[in-house]
Amino acid sequence: MIDILLDMNPVVLSLLATLFTWGVTALGASFVFFFKKVNRNVMDAMLGFAAGVMIAASFWSLLDPGISLATDLGKNAWLTAALGFLSGGILLYIGDKVCNVFMKKFKTSNKTGLKRSFLLITSITLHNIPEGLAVGVAFGSLYYGMTEVALLSAMVFALGIGLQNFPEGSAVSLPLRREGYSRKKSFMYGQLSGIVEPISGVIGAILVSKVQSVLPFLLCFAAGAMIYVVVEELIPESQSNKCKDLMAFFTLIGFTIMMVLDVALG
Repeated sequence: MIDILLDMNPVVLSLLATLFTWGVTALGASFVFFFKKVNRNVMDAMLGFAAGVMIAASFWSLLDPGISLATDLGKNAWLTAALGFLSGGILLYIGDKVCNVFMKKFKTSNKTGLKRSFLLITSITLHNIPEGLAVGVAFGSLYYGMTEVALLSAMVFALGIGLQNFPEGSAVSLPLRREGYSRKKSFMYGQLSGIVEPISGVIGAILVSKVQSVLPFLLCFAAGAMIYVVVEELIPESQSNKCKDLMAFFTLIGFTIMMVLDVALG
């Protein structure tokens, strides 16, 4: 199976990986057909685990390779890493501010439920764009060094993104159901929030495969975006659980697994 994947174009691999992350979003959204409420501990454990995977992947799969490649290309490695990393975080910060502006406007509307639902769908959809881009960059970088370990690292990175997409799908569909939407419509809107990931993933992979000089910056950019998501959303959400010590342990497990794959197997 690995040999087959190694022979595939990185852009195609990026598409398959982001289709997977979209599929996990749809799987989370499908819970609206079976449950009125999903177990909070399970959701938070998945968020904590995904946070650990993404922290480790941000360094070993994105930031460190970006620094190494910048050095190989004769670029200023520390400046490239700093600018790329901060740019990724700043983009997500701006996205959050834009969503907050929408929220303030929506609070003045009489159609509170409809506006709240629109905000929920929009915010998670916008949030998924840099995630798809990060996966695309991770797989697109294989264009310059397709190895089994590098492929496995990118696959686990996509798995981490997928895991944190699962509760996001439920976070859209279940509230929409509570707002009075049918189960079918709630599911459709829930899974639709993840459709931007295959699109942004392919764009990221194509950009990387065509212009090697921007790869170091994009790798660090994706790392910054991921760390922002982890610090701003995943860890605070998982730590709001009453069993926050246990949730922290899931974060350690996720980090350890990704670290082993990138370091020990490499």
